[in-house]
Amino acid sequence: MTAESPTSDPARPSRLRSVLPDLAPWRASADFRRLWLAGLVTTFGSFLTFVALPVQIKELTGSAAAVGAIGAVELVPLIVFGLYGGALADALDKRGLILWTEVGQGVLSAALLVNALLPEPAVWPLYVVAALSSALVSVQRPALDSLWPRIVAHDHLPAAASLNALRWTVGGVAGPALAGVVVAYAGLGWAYAADLLTFVVSVVLIIPLASSPAAHEAAKPSLKAIAEGARYAWGRKELLGTYAIDLAAMFLAMPLAVLPFLADELDAEWSLGLMYAAVPFGSLLVSVSSGWTGRIHRHGRMVVLAAALWGVAVAGAGVVDNVWLVLLFLTVAGGCDMVSGLFRGVMWNQTIPDELRGRLAGIELLSYSVGPTLGQVRSGGFAAWWGVRASVWSGGLLCVGAVGLLALCLPKLMTYDARTNEHAVRLREQRTAAAAAPPPPAAVPAEG
Repeated sequence: MTAESPTSDPARPSRLRSVLPDLAPWRASADFRRLWLAGLVTTFGSFLTFVALPVQIKELTGSAAAVGAIGAVELVPLIVFGLYGGALADALDKRGLILWTEVGQGVLSAALLVNALLPEPAVWPLYVVAALSSALVSVQRPALDSLWPRIVAHDHLPAAASLNALRWTVGGVAGPALAGVVVAYAGLGWAYAADLLTFVVSVVLIIPLASSPAAHEAAKPSLKAIAEGARYAWGRKELLGTYAIDLAAMFLAMPLAVLPFLADELDAEWSLGLMYAAVPFGSLLVSVSSGWTGRIHRHGRMVVLAAALWGVAVAGAGVVDNVWLVLLFLTVAGGCDMVSGLFRGVMWNQTIPDELRGRLAGIELLSYSVGPTLGQVRSGGFAAWWGVRASVWSGGLLCVGAVGLLALCLPKLMTYDARTNEHAVRLREQRTAAAAAPPPPAAVPAEG
């Protein structure tokens, strides 16, 4: 009898399977499948509006400042409703919040469609819709982020984070390309109509979700409840480190605002679209090969390493003269950003108590949304003062320095281990006990 080769063991995963995303959450949870599909559909629709809205403002006003004002009107609702939305997610039924904010987004898309079909479309509704949409997204995201740990098994959370990242990156690469084609060849009205249709589809997918009521320990939405979540985050230095490092990386090294000028300096105006696509493409490469992430336990170290390498890659993009090397560095930067995001999400989902999950998700929303917005301001200001390429490479180097300093100041982030961290162990035991508990006995009807 010939000896079996080690690779013939059916219990041993193939090398390919060990690299590809783990589909266990998709197979095990119908609610995860519905939410994942709903998110994929609306990602494409949202990119249609993301591209169409500034195009329409440009056509109506001819002003670059008017286009840039979209970010300004979105920032305040993002901050205010991100924090309050986290408190709402802890106090109300998460499924209901997700459903009604999705309906609200559909209504806003319908308003954009009606305005676009007018003989003389108005400008002010575009800003109103942008602000209201930012508010609805800020309310919805904490509810979504706090729902995943309820519908996915604890051990499947790393795989769920990878699958969600895959959904976002597929949309990030293909969505803008599709949106550009629709806006250019079909028109703004068709873009808004298609976005409205995606919200109709997502609402149909969300309606069958099981209700997800507030935890018994959850506080009512209030400033006091928001402050309680902030105090908890401050007391968890490893969590605080993830927020601080992401803010530093995005604020100091986000290069997107100056890419049009970088393409001009390299005499490669044709490469601008590729530059914008390079970062999400790098994220996509990591997402489709994320099977290895489930075997990593020192998540804090990976967050620090990935954020530092993001800075190195951005600095490289600012130094080199060859446009293809710039595209390579931007792709590497996108991959590093995705690695950091994956492990931040796993740390959050595996350690934050259910009754605080919404409020902490609101803080997370600020950490990964405000940073890029302010980073655009920093990179643009540095470019005007010091030059485009200097703005890019200096931001990357500043990012590396800031990440290193934060790692020294927050040693709990570097020593975090999901196998031994007290918060991760406690939450894992609670989830295991809840899964093993017998269902409550059915009520016996009284005899009449």
